[in-house]
Amino acid sequence: MTLTVASAVVAVEGLVSLILGGYVAVETLIGQPSDVTTSIAVAAFGILAGLGLLWVAWGVLQVLRWSRGPGVLTQIFALPVAITLIQSQQYAYGVPLVLAAVIALVTLLAPPSTKALMGEDGPHAS
Repeated sequence: MTLTVASAVVAVEGLVSLILGGYVAVETLIGQPSDVTTSIAVAAFGILAGLGLLWVAWGVLQVLRWSRGPGVLTQIFALPVAITLIQSQQYAYGVPLVLAAVIALVTLLAPPSTKALMGEDGPHAS
């Protein structure tokens, strides 16, 4: 159950990143950005990060050992971003991000998740 929740949260984070990266890409193409190079870089980062997070979410759902590290690391990076957003009074972005990061961390590091992903007796132990 904890891995299903973790996978769902990471997948939502991935979808949001993918959508926002796609939005920036479209706005870069049809709009008039003040810095095209930066806009392209931000769009590419959002799209690649989103695809990466979806891959990690799939790995967590499949109980693949490698997926835990990137999943935890992503949440560790997301927390300072969320806190900065909250401190900047961007509550609509910061609060959901901090909640998602905490839920993902708790579920990825929960004992049942640890046993499933890192235990020697699991179906995908390697």
